[in-house]
Amino acid sequence: MISRVEIANTNTSKLKVLTNKENKELFLKIKAGDKSAREELINGNLRLVLSVIQRFGGRGENADDLFQIGCVGLIKAIDNFDVSLDIQLSTYAVPMIIGEIRRYLRDNNMVRVSRSVRDLAYRILQAKEKLLKEKGKEPTVEEIAKELQVEKEEVVMSLDAIQDPVSLQEPVYNDGSDSIYIMDQVKDKKNTDEQWTENITIAEAMKKLTEKERMIINKRFFLGKTQMEVADEIGISQAQVSRIEKSAIDHIRRLYK
Repeated sequence: MISRVEIANTNTSKLKVLTNKENKELFLKIKAGDKSAREELINGNLRLVLSVIQRFGGRGENADDLFQIGCVGLIKAIDNFDVSLDIQLSTYAVPMIIGEIRRYLRDNNMVRVSRSVRDLAYRILQAKEKLLKEKGKEPTVEEIAKELQVEKEEVVMSLDAIQDPVSLQEPVYNDGSDSIYIMDQVKDKKNTDEQWTENITIAEAMKKLTEKERMIINKRFFLGKTQMEVADEIGISQAQVSRIEKSAIDHIRRLYK
């Protein structure tokens, strides 16, 4: 679907590809007030959008829609790109395009819980509280199901449906100066479509980090180790690993603002 020639009335086989030098020259023209240079810059980087939406194939999404949303991300990247930074436009634009597409997919694929499921979930919570007071201990799923005369599978599904997603930024520990968050405890064993973007965006940023920052970022995000594992390996505390990691990430973020 996404590999076809025509996407959003655009013949992708004829898309022009600008060199880094041409991109820089067009940015200078834009800065000088040349409006046509902006359009030329956008059209000359549409292949970035095409390369990104190919990563979202097989999800049943319309290629035309993804391409147009991706173009929004490209335009935002171009309009916010800081030419004084020593990075290529593609390095900055690809994450922006991905972010725009992911927001679109998230907003258009929200799971909506039906009223009946919500009502059952709240009855389950009431029954759970009642049984807890009566028995003095946490009731089992079977006990709740029996109390409400419903199947135990309905109890589990209804409670799952109303659970709020847990933020990876939720703090789980604080020693007074440094916080450790849920994401710090997660070991990444699967790099899906994120891996290829890291290869594009992190390579240049890694050069600007200190040796210790590079080592920790490499172990955490490329080797998939937890902060505790990294701390044990290099002989410092997890809080110190967390602090160095956050400093490195902040440095990277400043480069791509």
